[in-house]
Amino acid sequence: MRRQIFKFYWWLERLVFPGLRYSQQHYHQLLNSHIQKDCEWVDLGCGHQMFAEWMTVEQNDIASRARLLVGVDLDWKGLQLNPFLHHKIYGNLELLPLRSGSYDVITANMVAEHLDRPATVLSEVKRILRPNGSFVFHTPNSKCFMMRFAALMPQSLKNLLALVLEGRAEEDVFPTHYRMNTRMDITRLATDAGLEVEQIQSVSSSAITAMLGPLAIVELLYLRWIEQPGYEDWRSNLLVILRQPRGESV
Repeated sequence: MRRQIFKFYWWLERLVFPGLRYSQQHYHQLLNSHIQKDCEWVDLGCGHQMFAEWMTVEQNDIASRARLLVGVDLDWKGLQLNPFLHHKIYGNLELLPLRSGSYDVITANMVAEHLDRPATVLSEVKRILRPNGSFVFHTPNSKCFMMRFAALMPQSLKNLLALVLEGRAEEDVFPTHYRMNTRMDITRLATDAGLEVEQIQSVSSSAITAMLGPLAIVELLYLRWIEQPGYEDWRSNLLVILRQPRGESV
């Protein structure tokens, strides 16, 4: 049933907003141009997969470039199921059990919104990055009206909507804080941590109402409208690159 509904949605999306892409595809494109061969890489909050479940080929391709790929998460079950990691660490992102100045790139896919103390996590990111190393992450934009609405919801309602709209089980829905989810907050926190802001790009993603059939038309028209210049802060997701200054590590 879900498959048939999604087939209808993809047809609708091509009709109403041709060129719209799922934000995980934007994130994949960013990593594809950023992950170099033989790099040493840490994926924070990695869970059981790197991108969406159906992006297996993309995950295999990018993961195969790394000489070392380390995953860190408090979701032990997810870590065990992740087939792309060379080393799996059950650990807190605020106190990474990793050597200082040892990694070329650190990534986090839909993790920043869950951080209670992002400044502490960024200080750890800075500590373990090599000079000119980068922190690349993908996260919701909390200035987007959908995220503002979601921030007001009780966790039980979020769990229900995640199940209905995205097919995610309750154990895969984690509390959110949205403390590093605007351009201003990211810039401030990065500067305080001693990291350089290389990129903060806002992008729209496929409609979250995809499972609601023709009702998704309203959201698709809205998403098309905010693609106009001047509406960047209204888009749903942020793609960020923070850089360790050259010649500097902790």
